Amino acid sequence: MPINRPFADVSQIPSVIPIFPLSRAVLLPRGELPLNIFEPRYVAMIDDAMKNDRLIGMIQPSRLSSDNAAKPDLEAIGCIGRVTQLAETGDGRYILNLTGVVRFRIIEELDVLTPYRQCRVETIEFKIDLFHDQGEDSVDRASVINAFRDFAEGLNLQADWSGIQATPTEALINGLVMMAPFDHLQKQELLEARDIAARAAKLISITTRPASPMKSRPTTLH
Repeated sequence: MPINRPFADVSQIPSVIPIFPLSRAVLLPRGELPLNIFEPRYVAMIDDAMKNDRLIGMIQPSRLSSDNAAKPDLEAIGCIGRVTQLAETGDGRYILNLTGVVRFRIIEELDVLTPYRQCRVETIEFKIDLFHDQGEDSVDRASVINAFRDFAEGLNLQADWSGIQATPTEALINGLVMMAPFDHLQKQELLEARDIAARAAKLISITTRPASPMKSRPTTLH
């Protein structure tokens, strides 16, 4: 989804951002992530973001953290998203879409008074993210789709294959990475891939590995 405030250089990205930790949910540059926000601390985060630059840092809790930890350690790398759609539900929740802007690396977590966490981050190593189609010409679309088709059939996933075939390459790779039922480590591995071509290669590698113990369950990929 296009954004009203495109960023031409990472120097335009604030160095301190609010952080939203969410396991097995990754955002990629120009990808779209729908969120249902209901916890008071994150409702407050959205309120504050909407008063400013609408930017939020999506990141996974560390794979070494307990699922029940009140303040889990975080992975080193996440992705900044801009709120591009927002709806109020009338019962205190927000339904929103984040559009990915650029990945970031955490430098330090700040001691803040806000109910949500904030971190100082750097984005310079990911400046390639601001430019569309970096590595896209090197992607073997047919291999990606064939590998993912076999993976989906093995897990009893339902997919709109005609829609997938018609999707532009970057949106295709981003969509498969963000929607597929990969585990925490696989999601992070895909997020950290250098560019679209590297991410596509990792996607093929993951989907052609021997079957994991992940339970087969009907799922629909749009």
